[in-house]
Amino acid sequence: MAAGKPTTIVSTKGRVILPKAIREERRWLAGTRLTIESTPDGVLLRPSSPFPAAKPADVFASLPYQGKPKSIEEMEAGIAAEGRRRHARD
Repeated sequence: MAAGKPTTIVSTKGRVILPKAIREERRWLAGTRLTIESTPDGVLLRPSSPFPAAKPADVFASLPYQGKPKSIEEMEAGIAAEGRRRHARD
């Protein structure tokens, strides 16, 4: 192990504690589900999606819209407004 790199210990129950700096960097809060993959270089952890994988055809029209169809301009304006809202929140 190279000097200065964080280390951890595997417990008798197979538990590993990730260093706080890494959890904060990744924004992995308590309860975050991680997918574990064995690779030739070691073990890879990735946050799991809370939703199963789906194809567009599986979900198309699953939430019916009642009302006049939106124009491309209206949709783009709505996307931009939500982006501004989220940016202001951060």
